[in-house]
Amino acid sequence: MPGDDRERKPPRDRRKLDEIFGEVLPETTSDEREPERPARDEDAWYRENRPPHHGG
Repeated sequence: MPGDDRERKPPRDRRKLDEIFGEVLPETTSDEREPERPARDEDAWYRENRPPHHGG
């Protein structure tokens, strides 16, 4: 099968291909990784929960 040839490439050749063409598929998928946490904004909670009578 054609897919088998790609699997059998020596690591040196594989690195060269990745260097030229980039990595086609990541090692892990997004559902296998921990979700990224957004940058922490200390005041965001207070701005989102500000009562309407406090104008701004």
